[in-house]
Amino acid sequence: MASQSEVIDRLRATFRSGVTFPEQFRMTQLQNLLSLVEENEQLIQDALHKDLHKPKFESVLSEIQITLNDLYFAMENLRTWMQPEYNIGKNLATRMDDCFIRREPLGVVLIIGAWNYPLHLILLPLVAAIAAGNCAVLKPSEICQATEQLLAELIPKYLSQDCYAVLCGGAEDTKSLLKNKFDHIFYTGSQVVARSILLAAAPHLTPVTLELGGKSPCFIYGHIDIQKAAKRLCWSKFFNTGQSCVAPDYVLCTAQTRDALLPALRETLRTFYGPDPGASLDMGRIVTPRHWRRLMDMLEKSKGKVVIGGESREEDRYIAPTVLVDVQESDALMQEEIFGPILPILTIESLEEGIDYINRQEKPLALYVFSDETSVVTTVLNNTSSGGFCGNDGIVHMALPGLPFGGVGASGMGSYHGRWGFETFSHRRGCMNRSWLLERVNVLRYPPYSDYNLGWLRWATTFKKNSWGGCSVM
Repeated sequence: MASQSEVIDRLRATFRSGVTFPEQFRMTQLQNLLSLVEENEQLIQDALHKDLHKPKFESVLSEIQITLNDLYFAMENLRTWMQPEYNIGKNLATRMDDCFIRREPLGVVLIIGAWNYPLHLILLPLVAAIAAGNCAVLKPSEICQATEQLLAELIPKYLSQDCYAVLCGGAEDTKSLLKNKFDHIFYTGSQVVARSILLAAAPHLTPVTLELGGKSPCFIYGHIDIQKAAKRLCWSKFFNTGQSCVAPDYVLCTAQTRDALLPALRETLRTFYGPDPGASLDMGRIVTPRHWRRLMDMLEKSKGKVVIGGESREEDRYIAPTVLVDVQESDALMQEEIFGPILPILTIESLEEGIDYINRQEKPLALYVFSDETSVVTTVLNNTSSGGFCGNDGIVHMALPGLPFGGVGASGMGSYHGRWGFETFSHRRGCMNRSWLLERVNVLRYPPYSDYNLGWLRWATTFKKNSWGGCSVM
């Protein structure tokens, strides 16, 4: 079995040969990846159910279909993305020159996936890496062993083994892997591990994309259809058992809205999962006993009042959809991302107070505002910062390939999905092929220098201001 360094060296030699550069090669690999997903859908569903008890509906929607959509989008647009960009502003001195931007592959990239969506958090970055012409090392999460092994088995069958490799293993294997030089590291996971990724990347000056998480708020304010809001909130919060980096982490609302919301949440949860969510085929499980104990510890330390759910079973890592009220900013549930089926509700008295609360926290990966009043949604959007934003729904914004997906501040750096992933794994190379014409302008730069030549040269290389203060292109 080849060592990590041997695998990386093999991929680097392939990249340097130029095999991955042509459009046809990239398209063929994307088509093969499409076949991998389509032809093994049942195996994927089985692995996800074994790892996370994911219902078929959630596996297809959030793992399989989101990957297929990104593949369709990339294949449809690849030729356009690869074209040089010639819409470059030029001045008088360069008007006869050929100036353009080339998107070029970075080289051998490392993609480290997370366990909560163990298929799509590996394959979506891979789509972007392939489209951009890179070779890639994939490191799936060892926590979801069934999906990890399935990827290790299928990737070499469908994709070029000289260009793409799956390396399995635990935390120590990942640490060892990070000692190698890569041309880009794409990591999805926790802030704690992200700091280690940055430290490992620093000696090689390797660029890094970090897709992290954070406490994504759901701000409910003003006039609203409370029944619709409850359905959308419950679905986005308890989808994948709350184990989503973009799940609403807590609710901010007035006491009046809270009192109207609670009965609607009870009714919605009963409609979704029946009187006993633990018996529902549509309710997943916490990924490991360790993650289950962490959530239960947070729940036990909370000073909030459990008003819905609270039931749990350690033997099958079950936690019922749980809602708490009277939760304070200092509560145990508010100190870190929950990442489970526990929803605290905090009360505020005004729109301004809610915005102030959000802005006191680290910038979240997503921010949700529920309101029938457009002015409320717009005010929150204009006065906050987050990786993504969605009005009157939750998590669905991440499914659209045309939107960039990524964090800001503590919730991450860089973005992907669709064109944005292609750009992440590409170097934008500024290119200029100079003409031999207009040498009368060029001679102004040659010694011996003079103020006369300098004045003309400044005029020839300056973008002229329009009356409104912008610059015109000559």
